[in-house]
Amino acid sequence: MTVPMIASVPPLAARARAVGGSPVRDILAVTARPEVINFAGGLPAPELFDAEGIAAAFRAVLEEMPERALQYSTTEGEPVLRAALAARMSVRGLVTEADDLLVTTGSQQALSLLATALLEPGDTVLVESPCYLAALQAFGLAGARVVAVPGDGEGPDPVALEELVVKERPKLLYTVPTFQNPTGRTMSAERRAAVASVAARRGLWIVEDDPYGELRFEGERVPWIASHEEVRDRVVLLGSFSKVMAPGLRLGWLRAPGELRRACAVAKQAADLHTPTVNQLAAARYLADRDLDAHVRRVAGVYGERRDAMLAGLADALPEGSTWTRPEGGMFLWARLPASYDTTALLPQVVTWDVAYVPGAPFYAGEPDRSTLRLCFVTQTPREIGEGLRRLGEGLRGGA
Repeated sequence: MTVPMIASVPPLAARARAVGGSPVRDILAVTARPEVINFAGGLPAPELFDAEGIAAAFRAVLEEMPERALQYSTTEGEPVLRAALAARMSVRGLVTEADDLLVTTGSQQALSLLATALLEPGDTVLVESPCYLAALQAFGLAGARVVAVPGDGEGPDPVALEELVVKERPKLLYTVPTFQNPTGRTMSAERRAAVASVAARRGLWIVEDDPYGELRFEGERVPWIASHEEVRDRVVLLGSFSKVMAPGLRLGWLRAPGELRRACAVAKQAADLHTPTVNQLAAARYLADRDLDAHVRRVAGVYGERRDAMLAGLADALPEGSTWTRPEGGMFLWARLPASYDTTALLPQVVTWDVAYVPGAPFYAGEPDRSTLRLCFVTQTPREIGEGLRRLGEGLRGGA
């Protein structure tokens, strides 16, 4: 009897083989035990969700308009939600119409859509150093060449940015200018103006990601880069309800010039047709019936107390010679240990003390600083933060 030959299946696409998973997600899977105090995740505090208000909004739309709430929707998003989002942005100094917006399934989808609409394989993308991990993934999957812009405590250096634009001819700069993930730093108004000026002079898209900007607990709000007149035709502003309402809703949006927004809508049609209708209508109902701003102020107040608790304990927890950021809002702070420490190599040892962080190395597009780490300060109470830092200190001792 002849045994039929079975050929091997074709391989995965090169981009899928080349881009790994999220190190943060991998760490969360390892540290899911309830006894672990997990500073690794970027998870909002679940006890602060307005669960009753969100449930009431869902009940209302399902009782009053079930045929609409459970039906397909337009790719661009429900008009009532887009109008509410446009009004919120306009009040904050960026005049916006509903038609300027595309609703996305979380702002992470917005990054994927922009990568599809803007990038050809081999195109160059400029990013901050360090940079939001999932943005590195999105651009990597698009086949982009990702180059880090040298910077400082405020973000990308405008002089270095302009030099790289001239040298590399990139398609876009990706930035999280307010309470950046992972560092927590905020770009000043002067720095934003300088970055905008480079983009205007040199022909560069700016993708301005703002998932944390409303979570300010001290200092004054800094206007969006998108509000600068000279770059209004080349800035894409991303927003999200994940950090201010609830991440499980998976609701984000992008504000972009018409041609690019339409290209993103076509890409979204191919991805998921539209963001879930019932979630969009419930969010719009929530905005109409509840005071989201008051809720955000309450959340930010609690987060500020938790940041203070973490700052108060870092000097005892981290080795002598360590430095760290002092964010004015958001969810994260960034620490740098003495150069002899490798936070990736140390993590397994630290996890045995039932505490976790994210090593800094994966956040770098270029050569990483292996002595760095990211800590999320919003998920635990001040008491839990104190205990977690005690464990962290024990885990790091002798780790040089």
